[in-house]
Amino acid sequence: MSKALQRARDFEAKYLPYTRSELPHFHVTGGIGWINDPNGFAPYKGEYHLFFQYYPYDTKWGPMHWGHVKTRDFIRWERLPAALAPDSDYDRDGCFSGGAVELPDGRHLLMYTGVRNVRRHDGSIESFQTQCIAIGDGVDYRKQPCNPVIDGAMVPEGNSVHDFRDPKIWREGEAFYAVMGNRSRDGSGEILLFKSSDAQHWEFVSVVSSCHNQYGRMWECPDFFPLDGKEVLLVSPQEMDAIGLEFHPGNANVCLIGSFDQKTCHLMRQSVQAIDYGLDFYAPQTLLTEDGRRVMIAWMQNWETSTCKQMELRFMGQMTLPRELSVKNGRLYQNPVRELEQYRGVRIDYYNVLINGETSLRGISGRCTDMTVTVRPGNENSMYKWFRLYVARDGEHFTLIRYRPDTNTIKVDRTHSGFPHDIVNVREFPVSVKNGVLKLRVIMDRYSLELFVNDGEQAASFVLYTPETAGAVSFPPTGACSSMWRNTIWRSSKFTGLHS
Repeated sequence: MSKALQRARDFEAKYLPYTRSELPHFHVTGGIGWINDPNGFAPYKGEYHLFFQYYPYDTKWGPMHWGHVKTRDFIRWERLPAALAPDSDYDRDGCFSGGAVELPDGRHLLMYTGVRNVRRHDGSIESFQTQCIAIGDGVDYRKQPCNPVIDGAMVPEGNSVHDFRDPKIWREGEAFYAVMGNRSRDGSGEILLFKSSDAQHWEFVSVVSSCHNQYGRMWECPDFFPLDGKEVLLVSPQEMDAIGLEFHPGNANVCLIGSFDQKTCHLMRQSVQAIDYGLDFYAPQTLLTEDGRRVMIAWMQNWETSTCKQMELRFMGQMTLPRELSVKNGRLYQNPVRELEQYRGVRIDYYNVLINGETSLRGISGRCTDMTVTVRPGNENSMYKWFRLYVARDGEHFTLIRYRPDTNTIKVDRTHSGFPHDIVNVREFPVSVKNGVLKLRVIMDRYSLELFVNDGEQAASFVLYTPETAGAVSFPPTGACSSMWRNTIWRSSKFTGLHS
């Protein structure tokens, strides 16, 4: 074990016990320090392992390590010691994002981007990104003498050797495949496909999909998989221009759905959509469960807001709740993993509640909750002007969820949710609602809100810094009568103390 990795593990052992009371109940964090992209999300020997970009020594981004947790049910996570540290010439400036796969002999292989910065004669810094591997037993990993296994000499002619990163590896039959992001000769993103017989010697296969400056510039953190008879490509674009209310500017997320041409090894697009419509979602990664479900997790943060944190917390960043994916009518659907239901506590139901003034319901409150609300007009002849829901509320703070039937849009406003900086706090997105009937599932876990619309047709993720004492839920006047014909909340007391 290198000195750099041993130092990280010693630091974890010393300081992690002191942060347990600060952590979310069922969302993955680093426990200490900084995290961003999920890495190596894959099954291994009957468990599901998750690694992540990690800097243990500060709540700000630093030279990237790989943190490590594992689970059997996606809710209760066991923390393992740091898996990788920047300690070799080819990754001295960071072990960037990547994937993982189980080898035929039972060993566990990690594939990641090694970053090496070189100072030019004029004083500028030139960054080289190469793909590297480490092999281990689920706890300890050894970087291989063959590193790097893929370098800039293998990208298409004219493509960047500096923006070449984030391999997602999988095994199919007797071969290994990996997709990774690259910047093409026109300056925009491409997703490259590579193939290997042993995960050490690789060859370039094709360009799976190209951006052509249509959806952002550089495409980061790709994932590529079959689902419900379609092929799905997930990418995280940088420098995205806003496109209506579907795609927001900056660092965004895009799902491309289509078919895969076996001759050209190219994705034939049939539809393009945002993956998540919230403010805090980036770099998603998926795995295939033993029972055949495609499950996705993502960094529940955004680069534009990542410097804003609760000052008293000794960690920064968390993952989304893992979500089950499906494709219906050309759209990506996502719902919380069904294992969440095993940890529900007290159930509270309300039926046929008429809202024509400020409404609060006894027992409907809290910051660790799973709440489902179904809304419809109070009568057939009177459509409500809007539906509004306040969560995480006290005398000074609240987060607003609002639906307008005339525009078929949902707006989430966290302006009063405890952020100490002037950042983007409002997101509005279109939804598909007929006759004013809307179904919302709202899941909260101390510092987060995840919204699922109409049984997973859309999802939206938000970080909240509202004081935990702010737990009230209320329904302001609608502008006309509306009826919540079912409101169910699970007060999730069973979640306490899940992290070890």
